[in-house]
Amino acid sequence: MREELNGITQRVIGAAIAVHRQLGPGLLESTYEACLEHELIGQGLSVERQKVLPVVYKDVRLDCGYRIDLLVEGKVILELKAVDDLLPIHEAQVLSYLKLSGCRVGLLINFNVRLLTRGVKRIINGSLD
Repeated sequence: MREELNGITQRVIGAAIAVHRQLGPGLLESTYEACLEHELIGQGLSVERQKVLPVVYKDVRLDCGYRIDLLVEGKVILELKAVDDLLPIHEAQVLSYLKLSGCRVGLLINFNVRLLTRGVKRIINGSLD
């Protein structure tokens, strides 16, 4: 599983870099989301955009308005930002999404940076083994 998830995240980061090289910083998050979705689909990856993420509370499934920006291959959550600085709350958001979805790996990607590699954080929920 680790190798598969590493492969997916590497492909996602490469696609995000391609989008960032083409567009640069300073645009809306929704623009990067649409372009990254297009790039990933072009690579043959399955992508779900704005996927509803329900909360299960006391065995009741509730739609509380949470949405995963992009879910790649049904396994990797992408949370996209276009902000001056990533904050701890952004990382907490991804970790919460991982816990609610049962996914193990998420990427927090901030497109509002000069070099995209400085705007990427990998977040893991539990062990990848």
